[in-house]
Amino acid sequence: MFEQTFKNIDDVLHKDAGCGSELDYVEQSSWVLFLKYMDDLEKERESAASLSGKPYEPILRDEYRWDFWAMPRTDDGEIDHHSALTGDDLIEFVNGKLYPYLSKFKTAADSSDTIEYKIGEIFSEIKNKLQSGYALRDVLNYVDELRFQTSSEKHEMSHLYEDKIKNMGNAGRNGGEYYTPRPLIRSIVKVIAPKIGEKVYDAAVGSAGFLVESFDYMRDPENHKGKKLSVKDVRKLQKDTLFGKEKKSMAFIIGTMNMILHGVSAPNIVHTNSLTENLSDIQENNRFDVCLANPPFGGKERKEVQQNFPIKTGETAFLFLQHFIKMLRAGGRAGIVIKNTFLSNSDNASVSLRKELLESCDLHTVLDLPGGTFTGAGVKTVVLFFEKGKPTKKIWFYQLNLERNLGKTNPLNENDLAEFVKLQQKKKDSDNSWTVSIKDVDQTSFDLSAKNPNNNDEVVLREPEEILDEIEQLDSEASEILETIRGLV
Repeated sequence: MFEQTFKNIDDVLHKDAGCGSELDYVEQSSWVLFLKYMDDLEKERESAASLSGKPYEPILRDEYRWDFWAMPRTDDGEIDHHSALTGDDLIEFVNGKLYPYLSKFKTAADSSDTIEYKIGEIFSEIKNKLQSGYALRDVLNYVDELRFQTSSEKHEMSHLYEDKIKNMGNAGRNGGEYYTPRPLIRSIVKVIAPKIGEKVYDAAVGSAGFLVESFDYMRDPENHKGKKLSVKDVRKLQKDTLFGKEKKSMAFIIGTMNMILHGVSAPNIVHTNSLTENLSDIQENNRFDVCLANPPFGGKERKEVQQNFPIKTGETAFLFLQHFIKMLRAGGRAGIVIKNTFLSNSDNASVSLRKELLESCDLHTVLDLPGGTFTGAGVKTVVLFFEKGKPTKKIWFYQLNLERNLGKTNPLNENDLAEFVKLQQKKKDSDNSWTVSIKDVDQTSFDLSAKNPNNNDEVVLREPEEILDEIEQLDSEASEILETIRGLV
């Protein structure tokens, strides 16, 4: 039922002049879903207070609660069509009263880790794009069918929302920035194995996939020797474990909403550009136990942002890698997705960054991923697994060789990565894995190219689409370099 409701909502949004893409569909359905979620949360809290004999103070004033403006009902529980706003009246109420009221919660909230603050943050960032009040009325009617009250309902809703994010990623490059394949994230999380009591951080949070999967991993009793989490553990997991930052407004909203639907009541996601932080200002109490991320690559950062980093570069992903190394505590662990060219680029920034990584961290594992892992992006990537505080002595490489081409209709799945996760525990060598001693790495270039010694004769033929995507990426990087040179002349 939920799946059909989501399709119906998308059909309505598709016909509205204010919504032109999957990106808009996710964004616009998100704010309505959030208000319905809020209504169910209020009812849940009200019932709990009533059972314990305590008074309950609603978060929202009556006139802004779902049952008042979105779905007013008669005494017999039917929708009161005489009171329910629609058309221009509905748009006028939402844009002129509802949004201004909700956005004020950001300044009125006691602290940033409350649902009240998140309400204000979301409605300060997002705008209603629906132009037809009749279309919005249809969306409200469909969303009212959804329920967030039982764990199974929340579980189904969270998976449907993930599917919407995935579709948004498939719709174009901008959307793809927000979506990392969940089988890959789950495998990275299994290798890192975050524990209750540790702080997990993603500075390029996107749709919050790494934080959501870390949350699910840590609350699963199977990952705690079958022990059920205590009330103290649950509180710590909710309030003081998962942290993220996101530069783009839409990704910030989607990431926040995704975490809420997965059960994190007030996500610690901040809308900011992580790279504007000067690395020299970071103190010990700002650091984290675990860093997990797929930072954007090929982006451009202003020169003043580059000044925050000891290794100057226009490549956004390389700035993020420096950020993560600095943000880790001694003994902290990281799993970071990055372009595979990082392993071999000969420019000064790449060589310096590899040297810094190898000297300050134990880069113990490199997962080499095939082209097509990221739908719509031909650029090949690797995952760097490292621990901060001791230099690298040897690196275990695993090359993911699949007997099929990955794509929209044939995406990566967890079975594809099962051997990697299993062999990584003891870093065993196999047809797909091998170990390199740091003594055998060129001490001038620090070239870490992933060359599998077990299949030297194998020639991997790439798909034309993948080659064209890479050419486009290289053209973009060449343009960025030329702009930088022009700025220096």
